[in-house]
Amino acid sequence: MESETRVLRAAGGFGRARRLLAAASWLPCVALGLALGSEPLLTALPAHHCRPDPALLPPALRGLRGSALLDASVPRLGPARAPSPCLLLRYPESASRARPNGTRPCTRGWHYALPAAGLLRSPVTQWNLVCEDGWKVPLEQTSHLLGWLLGCVLLGAGCDWFGRRAVFVASLVLATGLGASEALAASFPALLALRLLHGGALAGFSLALYVARLELCDPPHRLVFSVAAGLFSVLGTLLLPGLALLAQDWRLLQGLSALVTGLLLLFWGFPSLFPESPCWLLATGQPARARKILWHFAEAGGVDPEHSSEEESSLAMELDMLGAGSPQPQYHSVLELQQTCVAWRNGLILGFSSLICGGIRASFLRSLTPSEPAFYQPYFLGAGLEVVATVFLLLTGDRWGRRPVLLLGTLVVGLASLMLLAGTQYLPEWTMLSLSVLGLLASQAVSALSSLFAAEIFPTVIRGAGLGLVLGAGFLGQAAAPLAALQARSGFFLHHIVFTSFTILALLCVLLLPESRGRGLPVSLQDADRLCRSPLRGGRPDADHLPLLPSSARPAGRQWGQDG
Repeated sequence: MESETRVLRAAGGFGRARRLLAAASWLPCVALGLALGSEPLLTALPAHHCRPDPALLPPALRGLRGSALLDASVPRLGPARAPSPCLLLRYPESASRARPNGTRPCTRGWHYALPAAGLLRSPVTQWNLVCEDGWKVPLEQTSHLLGWLLGCVLLGAGCDWFGRRAVFVASLVLATGLGASEALAASFPALLALRLLHGGALAGFSLALYVARLELCDPPHRLVFSVAAGLFSVLGTLLLPGLALLAQDWRLLQGLSALVTGLLLLFWGFPSLFPESPCWLLATGQPARARKILWHFAEAGGVDPEHSSEEESSLAMELDMLGAGSPQPQYHSVLELQQTCVAWRNGLILGFSSLICGGIRASFLRSLTPSEPAFYQPYFLGAGLEVVATVFLLLTGDRWGRRPVLLLGTLVVGLASLMLLAGTQYLPEWTMLSLSVLGLLASQAVSALSSLFAAEIFPTVIRGAGLGLVLGAGFLGQAAAPLAALQARSGFFLHHIVFTSFTILALLCVLLLPESRGRGLPVSLQDADRLCRSPLRGGRPDADHLPLLPSSARPAGRQWGQDG
């Protein structure tokens, strides 16, 4: 680990070139925001009712038109007297004019109150995914989330075997092709399969970008450059409804999204904007491939790669020494975590935390909007709270540390969940709304911080696969919400109880995590296993846990930490 640190420092540290590349990696997150925001938009359920069928009416009523025909054909429900979404009135067949004596299913399709979420046409309206076929919407949502889960797990492992850049470019190609194919889907089963595969490709794109950005940064800048990328993702989420109003058809909207992904490939597909991670190349024993990238970093930072000060060796000398010790690349599997004592436990805790926050978020949203809300209310509320959560992490993550903020967020999620469960019948409405907002905000902050925490404690040789498992756990938690929707209100109540219980357990587990603030990124499994200081003891992490920087390279006033 010390040798990789010396090489990166000899290349100019976190200089101008690395800063520009890390900042440039924010822009593709806008495309990710468009992709993540498309799911609730495509599956938004518009207000609807059965189309009247005059052939089913008594002869005396068949000449009715407009609202009179609707009143004679469709039953009215509730105090608002809204048309029934799934039923028609039934009349006795023998009577020429009579009152209805029952109801029957729709026979001529449905009339939709358009636009729905800005779209005049969506998969729901095109294939009538309502009433008896309403279960297909949660199925599509679950399929898309499982695609993200599989992409995180499989392509995360690919990042460690083939490199961050290779997975990033391959995922962009797949996402572009699959996004365009979605726009041409001829049936709902075809769309279902394409959404599954498209989610996997987007997951690989997102994961490779996240890991590469993190490995470009040094410890003081990791939080800012990693978490702030979420603001650009939110920007894409906020832009999507505007694009939907312009496109008005879901196929055109999907085509525009695929076009944006293809444009990313034209720019970020070139090595100048997305080079291979030198950290990964050095960790896997490929200094020859890292030489060109590090040479560029050094020259852009005003450092002579051939010569250096007396305190430090030159970049050329460090690369030659490193290349002599590892002639063949060495790749590792995430299964090797079983051989560690501590690293597997830290990853399991963060995966459990990500699972809980991904799952309980739907409960807070439902408590916040108990009735059937307009599409835009929960959509923009979730995006706004994500911005607040990001700003909160930027203000506290480096000041307080990762573990205290994660502990605080988990505590707030648990308390808000318990109070919502216990006080549904007794608390005033404004208190319930405040608890829901607070719980949703805390769950989003914990999800983002769990991802950063996991990326910082997993070693470079398996960072992609380790982070993929943690992110995949979050998508697994999110997939529980569509399944609970199939059981209506009772399903969400059980869903809330289960995840609230898990939150209390996670609160105890977070106490076992180490602190990763200011530490260098571990390179090998042995380095990750040294992150074992008990957090119950106060003070800074011991210097023995990770190799120190050379004395000349230590920041003033600090006795520990490394360059990323």
